Amino acid sequence: MSQPSLDVDRLQRIRDAFARVPYAHLIGLEIGEMSDGVATVNLKVRDQHKQNLGVVHGGAIASLIDTASAFAVVTQLEPNEQVTTTDLTIHYLRPITDGSLSAKARVIRRGRRLFVIQVEVTNDQQLLLATAVTGYIKISYKDSAT
Repeated sequence: MSQPSLDVDRLQRIRDAFARVPYAHLIGLEIGEMSDGVATVNLKVRDQHKQNLGVVHGGAIASLIDTASAFAVVTQLEPNEQVTTTDLTIHYLRPITDGSLSAKARVIRRGRRLFVIQVEVTNDQQLLLATAVTGYIKISYKDSAT
């Protein structure tokens, strides 16, 4: 089933928001396809992503997943709305040593304030490498600590 496409203004707002995430640039995340409630974020594996045994560090995979999840939610937000992660559960299925990774995040439950997102991480051969479920909550500046 096809996801509804995003209007040009919303898509540009999402791309602009992604461009303002310094951490994403630091580790080399790249924005991929976007549609309503769905976001794909990509990562080309570099040596800097690996732990001492030559396998991609779990934190790099978690960052890929968390970023894809956030932008899946952002596709469903109004310009003045913000969210933050409430939880993240990852199942690492295979060790990753090289290639390109793709995290496809899909909003599976959208409430008034809470979102639940399902994520699959695959490689160039479409082999499933990790799965995750994560939660996000809408926040306002009044909700955050000062």
